[in-house]
Amino acid sequence: MSCPIRTAICSLRRPLIPLILLQSAALPAAAQTGAPLGTWLTEKKSGIVEIYRCADSDALCGKLVWFKIKPDDPNPLGLDLKDPDPSRRNQPLCDMTFMWGFKPSDPNKWEDGSVYDPDDGKTYHANMRLRDDGALDLHGYIGISLIGRSEIWTRYKDLVPQCPGH
Repeated sequence: MSCPIRTAICSLRRPLIPLILLQSAALPAAAQTGAPLGTWLTEKKSGIVEIYRCADSDALCGKLVWFKIKPDDPNPLGLDLKDPDPSRRNQPLCDMTFMWGFKPSDPNKWEDGSVYDPDDGKTYHANMRLRDDGALDLHGYIGISLIGRSEIWTRYKDLVPQCPGH
C-alpha cells in the first residue's frame, strides 16, 4: 500500500488495524458481561421473564411477561391463586414483578434478591449470575444458599408473545 502524501495517516493506520481486530475479537466476551437486562426464557420454556432495573435503585427486578397455560390447567386465567394475601388472588400473573432487590456483587453476579413463586405462594432468597455461555443461573433458597434450587435461563431474542388473558 503506497501512501506518499498521507504518510502520517498511513503510519497511524497500520498500528490501528491489529488493535481494531483485537478489540473486535473481544466483543463477544464483553457482550456477556454486565447486567442481564432484557428477556429470558425459563429452563422449562414455560415462561418469559423481563429483567430490568428496579425503580430508584441499582438493583434488578424481574416480571413475568409471558407464560404457557395448558388446556387442562386448573388456573386457565393465569391468576395469582396462591398469594398469601387473599385480596391479591385475583391479580394476573402476567406483568407481575416476582423478582426484586438483586444487588450487584461481582461483574456477573447479583445477590440478596427475592423471588416469589406463584406455584406455592412463598417468597425465597435468591442470587443470580451470568454464566460464561451467556445463560443466566437463578438460584433460589431458604436460609443458606447451599440449600436451594437453581434454574438456567436462556436469553430470549424473539418477539414476546401476548400474555394469556390479555
